[in-house]
Amino acid sequence: MAEVLVYVDHADGAVRKPTLELLTLARRVGEPVAVALGNGAADTAAVLAEHGAVKVLTDDAAEYADYLVVPKVDALQAAVEQVSPVAVLVSSSAEAKEIAARLALRIGSGIITDAVDLEAGDSGPVATQSVFAAGFTTRTRVSKGTPVITVKPNSAAVEAAPAAGAVEALSVTFSAQATGTKVTSRTPRESTGRPDLTEAAIVVSGGRGVNGAENFALIESLADSLGAAVGASRAAVDAGWYPHTNQVGQTGKSVSPQLYIASGISGAIQHRAGMQTSKTIVAVNKDAEAPIFDLVDYGVVGDLFDVVPQLTEEIRTRKG
Repeated sequence: MAEVLVYVDHADGAVRKPTLELLTLARRVGEPVAVALGNGAADTAAVLAEHGAVKVLTDDAAEYADYLVVPKVDALQAAVEQVSPVAVLVSSSAEAKEIAARLALRIGSGIITDAVDLEAGDSGPVATQSVFAAGFTTRTRVSKGTPVITVKPNSAAVEAAPAAGAVEALSVTFSAQATGTKVTSRTPRESTGRPDLTEAAIVVSGGRGVNGAENFALIESLADSLGAAVGASRAAVDAGWYPHTNQVGQTGKSVSPQLYIASGISGAIQHRAGMQTSKTIVAVNKDAEAPIFDLVDYGVVGDLFDVVPQLTEEIRTRKG
């Protein structure tokens, strides 16, 4: 059976959920071969094998941490040459999409970004995408070379499928460009205790209707009652009410959770582009004509300052 390369997103050996989703999708088109790089790469093997990786190619060279993306591109190029896969899958994070684009250029192949589904086709893997600000759904395949495909987090349910997971060393020769941009320092992100925005199964977002930074406490309380991540519209971020790292939209982050709750968000196309692929969408807005209501599965016409606290209390009561 043909093999599919899966780029592993991990932190010192702890595999992130989007990688496990990639393994699920990879099994639809071939046998997953995982590529784990950097510190703790070999420690990922057990989890990857549990979720279907037949092989795990590893390299723990210091270059992956000391420099920016080029060493990782070098490694994936080496893996492509070693395995000759039918596709290369990476998660749609900002860094991984840069890696994917550089890799596609290196190997002379086409690239598909932000896929939300993947299936086998007669002429290679076929990806489903949500395009033009989520106004259309397309089915796309690469017609030249080895397809490089980035997949949005939460596009597939994680499924265990134990496989051999044989660990093999990946031999990488770094290019002259690999050491061109050095990482001189790192500052750990302060933890909020909430899930990562792009990976969260539930996202609660606030917009212009929140009417101030101090009122985002209502959004945070609802999110915490659900174990959710907190998002914000561009209007809220531009007003300085919430950090840009939490912005959902065309110029922010793209999310695709199981449940998306929009509070005080009108539903401008800029915001819709970043969340329209969510599985279930709920909106709270006092304007019955707000565009967001054209998109939602459930809508509440009401003042968020009345609705959100009641919803938070009801959730806590039911959980308690």
